[in-house]
Amino acid sequence: MVRLDIMDELLNKKHIAKNVTKFNGQYDIMGSSVTPFLLLSTFVAVSGSITFGCATGYSSAAQAGIVQDLGLSTAQYSVFGSMLTFGSMFGAIASGKLADLAGRKPTMLLMDTFFMIGWLAIIFAEGAWYLHLGRLSLGFASGILSYVTSVYVAEITPKNIRGGFTAAQQILIGLGVSMTYFLGNVIAWRTLAVIGALPCLLHMVGLFFIQESPRWLAKIGQEKQFEDTLQRLRGVNADVTEEAAEIRDSIKSLHELSRSRFMEMFEKKYALSLIVVIGTPVMVTLGGSMGMVFYLSSILKVAGSPVSFGTTATALTQTAVAILGVLILDRSGRRVVLMASLVGASLGSFLVCSAFVLQDLNQWKELTPALVLIGIMVNLSSYAMASSIPGVIMSEILPLNIKGSAGSLTIFTYTFVSWNISYVFNFLLEWSLSGTFFIFATFSGLGVLFVAKMVPETKGRTLEEIEASMLISTDIVF
Repeated sequence: MVRLDIMDELLNKKHIAKNVTKFNGQYDIMGSSVTPFLLLSTFVAVSGSITFGCATGYSSAAQAGIVQDLGLSTAQYSVFGSMLTFGSMFGAIASGKLADLAGRKPTMLLMDTFFMIGWLAIIFAEGAWYLHLGRLSLGFASGILSYVTSVYVAEITPKNIRGGFTAAQQILIGLGVSMTYFLGNVIAWRTLAVIGALPCLLHMVGLFFIQESPRWLAKIGQEKQFEDTLQRLRGVNADVTEEAAEIRDSIKSLHELSRSRFMEMFEKKYALSLIVVIGTPVMVTLGGSMGMVFYLSSILKVAGSPVSFGTTATALTQTAVAILGVLILDRSGRRVVLMASLVGASLGSFLVCSAFVLQDLNQWKELTPALVLIGIMVNLSSYAMASSIPGVIMSEILPLNIKGSAGSLTIFTYTFVSWNISYVFNFLLEWSLSGTFFIFATFSGLGVLFVAKMVPETKGRTLEEIEASMLISTDIVF
C-alpha cells in the first residue's frame, strides 16, 4: 500500500509532481538550453577524471619498468596495483560528508591535492614503500572523485541532458587510460607519472572559474547565491522561477521528513534506493574489468598477443565506445545501455575463457592471441560504454538529505569490491586463466538480471521527481 501519510507533502507540491503519472518525463520545468557557463562548469568538473584515468591505466603501462628498476616481486606489484582501489575506500568514506559540509568545489580542490601528493611520491620513489604511499594517495583522491564529480554535474544540469553530461566523465577517464597506455610504450615510468599529474594542475586552476552547486547552496540557506548561480547556469533570459521553487520545496520537504542522522539511510523508505545505488556498481565491478585494466599488459603477454599493439588498440576502442555511450545515454535510457554493457562484458570474458580452454587442450593454439585480444577489447569496451552509469544513477536516485552518507557507503562498497579484484587478479591468473574469466563472465550475466529486476529508468525526469517516486516504489515493494 502506498504510504501517502509520508508522501502527501512531496506529491501535493505543485512544483514537484501533481500525481504519480507525471513521473514519466512529461512534466517539463524549463527548457534545456545549454549555456556557455554550464558547458564550462561541466567541463571543469569532469576534467579531473583524466587524472583518474591516468592513475587507473598506470599500473599496466608502468609494470615492466617499475619491476625492472626497483626489483618488485609479483606480490609486491599486486599490492601496488591494488593500492589505488584500497585508497579509494577511504576516499569514499570521506567524500559524502566532505561534499555536504564543505561544498562540492572545496571537496574537488582537496581531491586534487591528494592527486598531486600521490603522483609526486611515485615520481621520486626509490622503493616499494613510496610507490605504495603514492598509489594510496591517488586512490584516496579517486574515491572522492567518484562521488563528488557525478553529484556536482547532476545538480547543475537540466533533466533531459543530465545523463549525457554526467557520463562525459567516463570519456575523460578513458582518455586518461588511453593516453597512459600509449605513452607507456615509449616513455619511462617516472616521466609517465609527471604527465599524469599535469591534468590535475589544470583542474585545480579551472575550479576558480566555476560556481558551487545551486542545490547545495539552497540546502545551506544561501538564497542569493543559489538564485544567481542557477540563473547563470540556465542563461540570463531563462525563467528559473519554477525550477528554483521545485528545488526549495524538495529540500524543505526532505528536511521535514528527515532527522539528519547517519543511520537514517537504512530506513525502509530508502531501502530500494540503497539497494539500487549499491548493487549496480558492485555488479558491474564483479565483471572483472578493473583487474583487466590494471594488468592488461600481463594478460596479453601470457596469451602471446602483441602488448604494444594490444594496449593501444584497446585504449582507442574504449574511448570511441565511451563517446558513443554518452551520446546515446539520454536517448536510449540508463537501463538499456547498462544491460547492453553487461551482456557485452559477459561475452567478452567468455571469449577469453574459451581461448584459454583451447590453449589448455592444445587445440587451435595459434588463435589464442587473437581471441584473447578480441575478448578483452569487447569486455573493456562494453565496460567503458556504461561504467559511468552507476555514478549517474547514484547522483539521480539518492535524496539530498541522505546523499552524502549513502553516496559514501556506495563508493566504499564499490571500491572494496574493486580492491579485492585488483589484488587477487594476478593470483587468479596463476590459478587458472580460463577459470578466472569464466567467473567474470558469470557475474556479468547475473548483473543483467539485477538491472532488469531492480534498476528503474531515470531518463527525462527531474531529481525531485525521481526522489519522490523512489520513496513511493519502496512502500509498494515492502
